[in-house]
Amino acid sequence: MEAKLRAVIIDDEKLGRDIIKNYLSARKDIELICECSNGFEGIKAINEKNPDLIFLDIQMPKLNGFEMLELLDKPPVIIFTTAFDQFAIKAFEVNATDYLLKPFSQERFNEAVEKAKKQFENRTGYEASIQRLVNNVDEKQVYLERVVVKTNQKIQLIPVEEIDYLEAQDDYVMIHTPSGKFLKQKTMKYFEQNLKPEEFLRIHRSFIVRIKNIKQIELYERDSYIVILTGGTKLPVSKTGYQKLKEIMN
Repeated sequence: MEAKLRAVIIDDEKLGRDIIKNYLSARKDIELICECSNGFEGIKAINEKNPDLIFLDIQMPKLNGFEMLELLDKPPVIIFTTAFDQFAIKAFEVNATDYLLKPFSQERFNEAVEKAKKQFENRTGYEASIQRLVNNVDEKQVYLERVVVKTNQKIQLIPVEEIDYLEAQDDYVMIHTPSGKFLKQKTMKYFEQNLKPEEFLRIHRSFIVRIKNIKQIELYERDSYIVILTGGTKLPVSKTGYQKLKEIMN
């Protein structure tokens, strides 16, 4: 007798959770160990219960499915569920386990579970494929509205409008806000591509600033400039950054 896969459902809608529970009741190979109504509960359940499989809704308030995945070091096998098909192509491009577009039938559900079982048996490369999904999901050019960071066991949601500037820190980016500094494991290129270009500008390989926070530009030494932000912070400007600034200021 094969071992059952231990599963968690993460969906903010009760109807969505109930449908999956109903479909699971017809199967003897999956054991439902927990259901969660938001991403925060989902993170807690995964860390505490270590499931083999999760049914993950993408659109959820507070913390969506992709933001949730950013916070997991070793994600379980995932079957995405959502009512919005614009995410489908992205999920399949990286060969994520499977994608269920609501409403879905028992037959379609069973297909996804069978694929997930095979994925569970061969996890090689799976975590990398999920990371690619998280990294690239914003390529649809819906710009960031918030950034999720994890400090110790605390999850912080930073609205983009609170960001003053970003600073490169090796493999991380330091996000500077009026309420403090937060370290995020992303690249400067990621933020450059996913913050609104009319609001943020990369002035140096190590700095991206909120344009409206720039108080003045000063000559630092020959052919070298700095920007002074409204709070008094001084940041270096590269030649390319200076040309961009001149275009904006003009």
